[in-house]
Amino acid sequence: MQAYLLHKSGGVDHLILSEIERPAPKADEVLIETKAISINPVDVKIRELPDLLDMVYGTDRPLILGWDIAGVVTAIGQDVTDFKEGDAVFGLVNFPGHGNAYAEYVTAPAEQLAKIPAGISFEAAAATTLAALTALQALEPRIKAGDKVLIHAGSGGVGHFAVQIAKHLGAYVISTSSADNRDFVLSLGADEHIDYETQDFEKIVSDLDFVLDAIGGEVLEKSLTVTKDGQSIISLPSPEFSETVVNYAKQHDINVSFFSVTSNGSDMQTLKEMLENGTLKPHVCKTFAFENLADAHRQVESNRTVGKAVVKV
Repeated sequence: MQAYLLHKSGGVDHLILSEIERPAPKADEVLIETKAISINPVDVKIRELPDLLDMVYGTDRPLILGWDIAGVVTAIGQDVTDFKEGDAVFGLVNFPGHGNAYAEYVTAPAEQLAKIPAGISFEAAAATTLAALTALQALEPRIKAGDKVLIHAGSGGVGHFAVQIAKHLGAYVISTSSADNRDFVLSLGADEHIDYETQDFEKIVSDLDFVLDAIGGEVLEKSLTVTKDGQSIISLPSPEFSETVVNYAKQHDINVSFFSVTSNGSDMQTLKEMLENGTLKPHVCKTFAFENLADAHRQVESNRTVGKAVVKV
């Protein structure tokens, strides 16, 4: 089978399409013929940054990047009972860890997968994995109906799912994006839109119950000033916070924390149900051929992706 191997960190040219042996599923795994792959900012960062690559993968080289897949089950391990050959499935595979998604065939723990609902394409299903799980796992335990919520970068991968999930949970949703993406963000269910290029959100909103910050830095610092004492902020970019953030949060009893998604089959079932009933609609801004996977990385690197970039295998 073909797979993209990464021998060392660097540019997209370091993703080398290679011929390797097809994997076999372990007792609790299924073998999936990959039909679509979703590309995330974390894929790009790990590919680019040697320290991050080493932190995630240790000394294992070469390796196969990626975690988001949708495809068809072609073989099952002896202990698997929930899936059979021919099932269309999707999931976030072994995150954090070795997902090995950039390949024509992928083995995955059955407990991390869900069946793709009827009428949902492989591309849409692949898009509804890491980013959607991040939004679900960050929001569901922390917000309730009636909460006033600010979601930064509401047109992005995590953001466009977060707007929909927060609205589904009954929150009043405010979201930032560029003016070009205003209509898109409002179409997701946001109650208010703020153009981050021409408006200062900290002068417009106040008394927030929750903030989902996908940007960090000054945006995180300003978000603190509009969050109610005793409430919370989830920041996705980095687990390290400035002294300004730490001190302000302590003074105002605001829980600021870093969040990282983990593979979870139960949560995938929740996403499946939301896809089925139409409360969650992934937006795939562009689809790339497998041989052009490097271009999908370039798309994500641009920081101008509305929704998700997906690779069709």
